[in-house]
Amino acid sequence: MLIENRNVEANPRGENHNNLQSFSLKGNFSLESGAFLTNAKVAYRTFGQLNADQTNVVWVCHALTADTNPTDWWSGLVGKGSLIDSDVYFIVCANILGSCYGSTGPKAFNPATGERYLREFPLITIRDIAKAHDQLRDHLGITQITLGIGGSMGGQQLLEWAILKPRLFKKLALVACSAKSSPWGIAIRSAQRMAIEADPSFYAKSPKGGWKGLEAARAMAMVTYRTDAIYNARQFEDQEKMDGFLSESYQRYQGKKLRNRFDARSYYALTKTMDTHDVGRRRGGVVTALQHIKSHCLIVGILSDMLFARFESELMAKEIPNANLHWIDSLHGHDGFLTETEQLSQLIRPFLTQ
Repeated sequence: MLIENRNVEANPRGENHNNLQSFSLKGNFSLESGAFLTNAKVAYRTFGQLNADQTNVVWVCHALTADTNPTDWWSGLVGKGSLIDSDVYFIVCANILGSCYGSTGPKAFNPATGERYLREFPLITIRDIAKAHDQLRDHLGITQITLGIGGSMGGQQLLEWAILKPRLFKKLALVACSAKSSPWGIAIRSAQRMAIEADPSFYAKSPKGGWKGLEAARAMAMVTYRTDAIYNARQFEDQEKMDGFLSESYQRYQGKKLRNRFDARSYYALTKTMDTHDVGRRRGGVVTALQHIKSHCLIVGILSDMLFARFESELMAKEIPNANLHWIDSLHGHDGFLTETEQLSQLIRPFLTQ
């Protein structure tokens, strides 16, 4: 069993933000699409120390544009002093294929051509990501995971993984996600890709291509991540105006903010990855697939979520054999899975410790 690199040198917060590691997938990694990736890598971070009997492993799966450091983007839930405390648990978070945060993605070089993949990056599915992360798990010598937790695209990964390996996870916390991408969700992401396609630089060979399109796509996404209530409360203006509205400046700010930290072609590729999500594909349908999950599951839906409707959480809770459903009430909509860490902690604590 591999046990190296498991003690994390702590900074004053008790976390290590610089222990990014890389794992090479075996041989030519076959994809559901029929294509394959050669010399593909998965970036990951670990926090805390693995105990002798492997009863303290928590695997965190991140969402669309997040990275391997949940102590940053899920602060208040993950990290020293939080519910998922690195002084108690051995926490693993791996970057998804297609991303620009260390794992093989569109900006990587294709060994077959010697040039960057860019728009030629192959279609990656959620199931492909789960298989890649399972190889990493095997490399780390982990044979059981006490808790798998993820929101949005992270929850989708865990569903696939739990079906691939029914005995691996003792418990799953699945937040603001679904068993299959809805036509509504696919339509929203398609519109965002159209915005990127409208940027001529998206078709250039520069690794920075498509950034203006990415800004527009992100601005579109923000409207679905939040709610009208939060916009109306925070961007309200009582003076008379005809131009220069706070709402517009906020949208532009969010677009530039993502542009400065993410990659347009990764965003394009990963939105297509989300579209592929269907745990029932080649398994006899969604209901049959969900019934293969053996883990105890906590399903957490957000009442104001525009992206994942209530019936999608209810379906998972109904068809997964050992599942309970709870709701979070939040003005933040879908983004509540990131912002409502106190409510999440209250729901997950008894589930995790019982």
